[in-house]
Amino acid sequence: MIEIRKSEERGFADHGWLKSYHSFSFADYYDPRHIQFGPLRVINEDRVAPGMGFGTHGHRDMEIISYVLEGELAHKDSMGNGSVIRPGDVQRMSAGTGVRHSEYNHAANDTTHFLQIWIVPDQQGIEPGYEEKRFDAADKRGRLRLVGSRDGAEGSVVIHQDVRLFAGLIDGDETASLALQPGRKAYVYVARGGVSINGQVLETGDAAKLEDVGTVDLSKGADAEVLVFDLPA
Repeated sequence: MIEIRKSEERGFADHGWLKSYHSFSFADYYDPRHIQFGPLRVINEDRVAPGMGFGTHGHRDMEIISYVLEGELAHKDSMGNGSVIRPGDVQRMSAGTGVRHSEYNHAANDTTHFLQIWIVPDQQGIEPGYEEKRFDAADKRGRLRLVGSRDGAEGSVVIHQDVRLFAGLIDGDETASLALQPGRKAYVYVARGGVSINGQVLETGDAAKLEDVGTVDLSKGADAEVLVFDLPA
């Protein structure tokens, strides 16, 4: 079974300095059909205006992943971490028992475009943690590169949940596939461009829920950047 969620069906919030599309219920946007998919709770596509950002705020018991598409995102947190992430970087923050952080776009003229992803952890009350890894475009070209997993396999960031997160760049004749184990399901999000997912054409901001399928097949890409979540049923 494949269920397509079109980009225009997402929630949207315009805060002036922040424009955000919500794939799942978030803040003032609520849709009982789209609260979460397995442990995948949030995918927000955010655009942060130059010189603006999220002031210091708190989180608990959530795995928070940031994936930058354009621009730069500066991060500071109560664990003492400070960094700037750019396209190709994957940042994971485990909120656990509680953490406070801020995120800013310090550029004078350029908008920061990034995905904010929340995954519900498989246990509560863990020690907060932070990690970031870089995955160059060549590492994702024409394939699905593992960028997040429970055990940190293949140099991926560690996610405290039975989830594998892949990123791929698919264009022209390039193809990629992911075999799903029995009892697993997948969520595919098209960050940009267009691509065919198991024969269904998706465009920027579209997503697909896949259940009871053996493989996720990507083809016919048009400068596509894709995230694929391998999830427990």
